[in-house]
Amino acid sequence: MTQSPSKLTRRRVFAGAGALGAVAAAAVVAPAVREASTPAAKESLPDKPEGYRVTAHVTNYYRTAKV
Repeated sequence: MTQSPSKLTRRRVFAGAGALGAVAAAAVVAPAVREASTPAAKESLPDKPEGYRVTAHVTNYYRTAKV
């Protein structure tokens, strides 16, 4: 009994779905990488201090995380 090579099996379907997901993820990430690499984007940022800042979100987290 011979099987045709074009027959879809469960393994081929899942492998194809995984490959398609990887390609879709790469397509989504590629524009973000291109935008982040432009040097003009850094020049347009306002002068704000970087680092840790206590915001309402952080205060709320500390309040709810108390033991």
